[in-house]
Amino acid sequence: MRPSIVLFGDSITEEAFGEGGWGAHLANHYSRSADVVLRGYSGYNTRWAARVAARAVASFPGPVSAVTVFFGANDAALPDRASALQHVPLAEYKDNLRAICALLRRRWPKVALILITPPPVDEDGRLRYPYADDSSGLPERTNAAAGAYARACVEVARQSGLRAIDIWSRMQRFAGWEKSFLRDGLHLTPRGNRVVFEEVVFALRDANLSLEAIPADLPLFGDMDPSDPAKAFDFED
Repeated sequence: MRPSIVLFGDSITEEAFGEGGWGAHLANHYSRSADVVLRGYSGYNTRWAARVAARAVASFPGPVSAVTVFFGANDAALPDRASALQHVPLAEYKDNLRAICALLRRRWPKVALILITPPPVDEDGRLRYPYADDSSGLPERTNAAAGAYARACVEVARQSGLRAIDIWSRMQRFAGWEKSFLRDGLHLTPRGNRVVFEEVVFALRDANLSLEAIPADLPLFGDMDPSDPAKAFDFED
């Protein structure tokens, strides 16, 4: 049975199967090896994700080899700005991540869990594309706040013995990251999606889930004997 790779997160995950999305790239990458399954919930923070995690993953009958957990962009919304409803205090954010990971580990004891930090925030972009009808002239998120949650995510991963992808730090290594990787100061452009995709592939490879490590689903055309192609299908159901 084909293994599954589950993407669990907020809107940055929900949009991952869109054109140029990191999930779409991942599904194409594993097209003959694994099913990439989306569980993205726009607007969610870890408080709400922890409450729905069991229901979100309840329908998987087959093996799940890996889960990406990509939350924090909403938790890091400032508590006194337009997105205050989404804010989760830093200590609770860490506790929620631990609870989500513990639930996933109970569901699939051998699963590879990969935590992804929130991305950086381009505050100018947030002012150009304000949240809802916010007319305060103040960004509802800041890069400094996102960085604090990114560091907390990395800390939880380290303490739990899990892999973390620090996308907050990774993206800021590139000049012009603000407009190159973020279309509205928060959500990803195709280039930003490409960065996430590449980092997830690296993490999956380290978890022994590279293309070379996962057998292809059914015989490859190139491996068939031209003189007797039917022989390739002589296997037990």
